[in-house]
This record gives sequence, structure tokens and C-alpha cells, in this order.
Amino acid sequence: MRAEPAVQRRLLDLAGVDTELTRLNHRRTSLPEHAQLTAAEAAVRAARDAVVEAETNAGDLDRDIRRIERDVDGVRTRTARDNQLLAGSGIGAKQATELQHELETLARRQSVLEDEQLEIMERREALEGHLGHARATLEAAEKEIAAIVERRDEALLDIDTAEAGRRRAREEVVATLPEELLAAYERRRAQQGTGAALLLARRCQACRLDLDRTAISALRAAPPDEVVHCEECGVILVRTPESGL
Repeated sequence: MRAEPAVQRRLLDLAGVDTELTRLNHRRTSLPEHAQLTAAEAAVRAARDAVVEAETNAGDLDRDIRRIERDVDGVRTRTARDNQLLAGSGIGAKQATELQHELETLARRQSVLEDEQLEIMERREALEGHLGHARATLEAAEKEIAAIVERRDEALLDIDTAEAGRRRAREEVVATLPEELLAAYERRRAQQGTGAALLLARRCQACRLDLDRTAISALRAAPPDEVVHCEECGVILVRTPESGL
């Protein structure tokens, strides 16, 4: 294959653009915000679980408090009724004794219930603080996600803008290349990751290996318009006065 040296040198422009596009794609996939977002989403899930657990526990305690309040109200109602009966007339000594015994039992029951109620209310108060902390943690984690997403989107926008510019530059270079030369470049790029490279001081700038004497002699003998390749990595070698031939 043959192409004018000036045309071959435009392959270096194309390779430079492709290198930048590869770098931009790598940057897109390796943004630190991706890992940060994964960690932040895990933190939000954990915070939500903590809030749900605290709310569930709070609901259980609230139900216990309401149950005890109903029991205390029942004891008080029963106590008031018994006291009313004792204060009335027409009851016998046996019934009075039974009522007095029941009042003592009710008093003990009320004391137990009130102690239990106080304990549960203290637990509920402590849990309220824990629930508030869990909600604050969740809110902070959600704000962190929003901040990370904003940074990620800004970074992606910058990459998209740069990539669009590089793709326009690539189209401009491609439009100046013969189809056969471009096809050869694309084949090498698909195989090696790089389609063309400068031969600088007898070293291929793609594989960074010095060419041996035989290869250098063959390159020196090749016409300037002949498209040549690196014997080590296979990319198209672009020769210039700096090639050391």
C-alpha cells in the first residue's frame, strides 16, 4: 500500500485523537464518583433500615403504653366502684372484707402497672432520641447522594463536551485520508489498540521497542510513500526526519 508521506503523517493526528477518546472513555468509567455513589447508596439503605427498625420499635412501645393505660384505667374504675360500694349502706361484713381485700389487690396491681408504664415511657423517650439520630443520619446520607450525583453529572458533562470536540476533530482528519489507508489503520487499531505510531530515533512509539538493524535497513530501503509496519507490534509506522533512518 502506498500513500504520500504527508498523508501518512495525518495518521498520527488520527492516532492522537483516538488516544484522547480512549482516555476520555476510561475517565468516564473510572470517575471516583461512581464508587462514592455506590458507597453512599449503601449508607442510605442502612440508614433507612435503622429508621424503619426504630420506628417499628417505637410503635411497639406506643402500643404497650396504650395497653397499660387501658389497664390502669380499668383498675381505677374498679377501685372507684369498690370504694363507692364500701361507702354505701346495706353491705354485710363479709362483703366489706371482700371489697377491702379486692381494693388492696387492685392497689398492688395499679402500682405494678404504673411502674411498668414508667419503664416503658423511659424506654420510649430514649428511643425517640435514637429515632431522631437515625432520621438525621438518613437525611445526611441522602444529601450526600445528591451532592455526589451533582458532581458526577458535572464531570460527565465535561467529558461529553470534550468527547464531542474530539469526535469532530476525528471526522475532519478521517475525511482527508484515503479509504484503503484508513481501513488498514482501523484494522490495526482494532487488533492492537493503536493504529499508527511515530518511528522516533529507531523506536516504535506504540510498543516502545527499538527496531533491530534488519528492520531499520528494510525501512530505510522502503520508498517514502510505502506504508510500513512495526515488526514488533504491527502498527503502521510513520517515518519522519526524526526517525533516525
